[in-house]
Amino acid sequence: MNLMKKTILNGFNKTLIYLLLILFALLMMGPFLWLLSVSLMPGKNIFAFPPAILPTFINFGNYVQVWKFMDFPKYITNTLIMAVIGVIMNVVLSCLTAYPLAAFKFKGRDSVFTLLVATMIIPAAAGMVVNYLTIDALGVMGNYMAVILPSGVSVFNIFLMRQAFMTVPFELRDSGKIDGASELRIWGQLMLPVVKPSIAVIVLLEFMGRWNDFLWPMIVLNDTGKYPLASALSFLNGQFAYNFGWIAAGTVISVVPIIIVFLFTQKYYMEGISGAVKG
Repeated sequence: MNLMKKTILNGFNKTLIYLLLILFALLMMGPFLWLLSVSLMPGKNIFAFPPAILPTFINFGNYVQVWKFMDFPKYITNTLIMAVIGVIMNVVLSCLTAYPLAAFKFKGRDSVFTLLVATMIIPAAAGMVVNYLTIDALGVMGNYMAVILPSGVSVFNIFLMRQAFMTVPFELRDSGKIDGASELRIWGQLMLPVVKPSIAVIVLLEFMGRWNDFLWPMIVLNDTGKYPLASALSFLNGQFAYNFGWIAAGTVISVVPIIIVFLFTQKYYMEGISGAVKG
């Protein structure tokens, strides 16, 4: 009898926990569902109360019109170019920087790492003036590299990869040395395959950051035809007395690639985050 009561109580607790998690998930999804609802209901008063979280009817007119108004293929191509180059730079540079900080023993190693981590407290906006002057001095103002270079490597990514490399048994590195492999070969052929989950985390976070980059491209790109998608969506603001249906449709279109990338990398993302926490 006691066993049955315990089983029923455990089942009730699990059910309650799942209901609370579902409620929390719906609460977090509320703004996106509202945005999706607005994009599918042309002419709907978006300020009506209660807000329409789910569409009462479906009409793809906003998507068709905003796609005709904006050259989405061009802006998506711009964003992909900047995102892919930025992701590759971050992966390569963060891995190259983190590996010696984790595997080598040299004087001042901990001090260097501490200084790197300390820079994370500096607000990103504080470096905009310096970044602007640097980009201007390099002579790349107005092209894609002006957007990519200031965030070519992130301290957080270095920290993440250092933690990942520290979880790898160093016997693996020693075995490569015994076989006569160079440090670069050990790094590329032995160490990197083991830390793939952490690399996937960098790919996902950097892709999301590059895809949603809004302000900096508008500062350094003189030609609006080179804007990434997030910056180009600003053309919808104030154009037709704030057509919220168009803004919502354009925003939903811009979010779809991020969702697709996350679905393909979510397994590695969870593994990489858990590995970094353990490290």
